Parts: sequence; C-alpha cells; structure tokens
Amino acid sequence: MVVLAATTGGALGAPAAAEGETPPGQVDFPTHCPAPQEAGLPPADGPTTARITVDNPAPRVGDTVTVTYQVVRTPAGNPVGGELPADVLTPTGRILLAGAQQGEVTVVGAKRNDPVPAGAPLPAVTMTGTFTVTAPGETTLAPGGYTLHTGHLLDLDTVCTADAASAAPVSARLTATELPTANLRTVFLGAAQGRPGASVEVTVAGFPPGAAVTVAGRAGAAETADRASATADERGTALVALPVTDKATTAVIAYEGAAWSARQGSGPAAYTVIDAASGPAPTVRKVTATVEPGVLGMTQTGEDITLGAVPYGDGGAAPGRIGTVTVTDARGGPAGWSLIGKVTDFTGPGGVRIPGASLSWTPTCVAAAGSRSVCTPGSAGVVGPEGALLASTPDAAPAGGTFTIDATVTLRVPPYTPPGAYTAVLTLTLS
Repeated sequence: MVVLAATTGGALGAPAAAEGETPPGQVDFPTHCPAPQEAGLPPADGPTTARITVDNPAPRVGDTVTVTYQVVRTPAGNPVGGELPADVLTPTGRILLAGAQQGEVTVVGAKRNDPVPAGAPLPAVTMTGTFTVTAPGETTLAPGGYTLHTGHLLDLDTVCTADAASAAPVSARLTATELPTANLRTVFLGAAQGRPGASVEVTVAGFPPGAAVTVAGRAGAAETADRASATADERGTALVALPVTDKATTAVIAYEGAAWSARQGSGPAAYTVIDAASGPAPTVRKVTATVEPGVLGMTQTGEDITLGAVPYGDGGAAPGRIGTVTVTDARGGPAGWSLIGKVTDFTGPGGVRIPGASLSWTPTCVAAAGSRSVCTPGSAGVVGPEGALLASTPDAAPAGGTFTIDATVTLRVPPYTPPGAYTAVLTLTLS
C-alpha cells in the first residue's frame, strides 16, 4: 500500500550569487509591458533580467524536472495610484523548451512581496513548475512572457511579453538520457553434451515476436559450422533441434541479424562434443537433484509518492511515478500472475476531494535475464477506485522469473482547487 500526495501553489527561491557576480544563466531580453487599462498609465518597455534553474540537469527520459523562473528585474511599474501593500502580487509565466524536447512549461509563484511605493517598479518574483522529460538529448530553456497580477483595490494584470523580433535567450540547459534497455535473449539446452552428429534441443527465449533467429555452435569467440534457424513465436520463444557435427563446438548461441552481437544475441550455453573413438568408454552414473518450489511475492522501493505541484486557478496535471515494484515468481508451476492497482479519492483541506478517477498511469514491465515468463504491462489509462491492471504474466509452461515494474502517474487537478496537500491511498494487489 502506497500513499500519494499532490500539492498546489508554492514558490522556490533561486540560489544567490556572490556580490558583484552575475549568477550563471542570468539573461536580459526586451519586453513590452502595457499597464492595465484601469490604471491609465503608459506602457513600460525595457529589458527584463531573468534566470531559469532546473533541479536535475541530467535526467532520464520519464523523469519529472522542477524548473524555477526568477524575474530579477522588470520594467513594469506599480499599476495603482498609491503604495502597493505587501503580499498582493501573484506572478505566472512561461518557460520555452527547444532542442530535443519542445513546448512550454507554465510556472506560478506565491503571493509574496514587500510594499511597493507609488510609481516604483514592481519587485523581483520567483515562479516554479514541473514537466516530464519525453526525449533524449539536450533541451534548452528560455524565459517567455509573464503576468504580474495585483489584488489591491482592483484586480489588475500587467502582462509582459517578449519582443517577437528577438530570439529568446537560453538561460538553462539539460541533457536527458534514454532509460536502459536489457537484452533478455537467452538459450537453454536440452543436453550439455553429445556425440558428433547428435541433435541437441535448444530453447530460445526473450526475442521479439516474429524475429528470425539463427542458432549456431561456437568455439571460443568464433562460430562453427553447426547452424539452424527458427522464427520466434508471439511469446518471443522457439524450439530448435541443432545437429552438432563439428567436434570443435564448445557452446551454443542464438541471435538476430547477419551475425551475433551483444545487443541482439544471447549469451553462450556450454556444450561438449564427446568423441567415443578418442578414449575408453565412459562410465555412466545416474544423478538426481531436487528443485523445490518457492513463492510468489513482491517488494517496492521507497514509501510515500509525492506528485508535482499545479498552479491554483489553472489546475492541470500533477505528474509523478509509483516507484519500482519487483515481483518474484519462484513457484515453478504453469500459473501466471496479475498485479492490480486501486486508488481512493484524494482528500484535501476542509474535506475537499479530487476523484480517484482523476489519476491515470502508464505502466512498464521488464523481465530479468533468465526469466521464463514474458511480462506484459497494463494499458495506459485511468486507475480509479475500480482498479486497473499494472502488469501480468500469462499461464504458460515454463513460468516464473523476476520482473521490474513501474508506472508514470498523472493526477488531473481541476481549476481553482483550493491550495494544500491532497492525499489518497494506492493499493497494489498481487495474485
């Protein structure tokens, strides 16, 4: 059982530079800031000094990155006739993504400011937001337009837009890497030795369904003349009879493509060719070993799950991940298993609720090398109180293995959901 929490609102401060130094990533760009119509003031034009920082400059695809947009100086002025009181200024803005990943990130700041004298420039503000990394490579982050909302006497919005003729200056960069992918291709031999010309039963597993597979003998790093071919079935497996006639063969491999490679080939399975003419007749003894069945169980890394923050008013998607779940099936029988998740409603301040059906996920499942079963992730979609499939393996012989399961989750928060922490309970059931 895992507890999820989502938060709304909030702001983070950017780290300060030494006196006289320009902080890394601080940029200037021309902006046009018309005063609100109700203020009766001329527009303010001039440079905005801004800085963008990220909490993780080297994420992996699928990670959630928190970004901070700090407006250090703005040409926009106090839009009211008198002094602007403390804590009445709410900033929102946009960060522009380019390069490997393109798009915009909405950021929002807390209602937090010192008093501003009449006619004085508006103060520095800090805004934060999050986004999910979807592409590997370098992504640049540049400051976009921002809105300074004042809630004193009247609700007034001073909207500052970047000069369309000038390219947005890059303030921060991150370089994302792909999630590692495991090579699960494996071979199992029906016998570890045989006379020259004898056929050995070879089971190949972990290949893409429908893949053309070559099964070959190997002597050290070189292939021998022993060879057979097969097509992987819908489970990525195939059964091949390989005649072993080359006395130099010491192992059997399987691979896709024209030649074996570490990316598309299995590891070698040892095999010995016994030449009866090379020595006295072998002594045969029967050896018996017992393999005892184990249990089906699971573990999960971490404890509570904290989703990303969304801005009050706009609402939106609060992203996160459930944390790695490891399922171990050591029962030794033909039965598969399924892992189901159910989530309650999210409860926040004053009993306000966000329906559990607002939480959706995109599951992943990877079988460890040597696993006999094929793990299938559940479909992307709503979790909710009725529950959804996170992952499963089918009934099949042979069955069993170790499986790593995860899922990215997104909570859709309605606009104007009261700020605060919203908590729900996610229950995972393995059967």
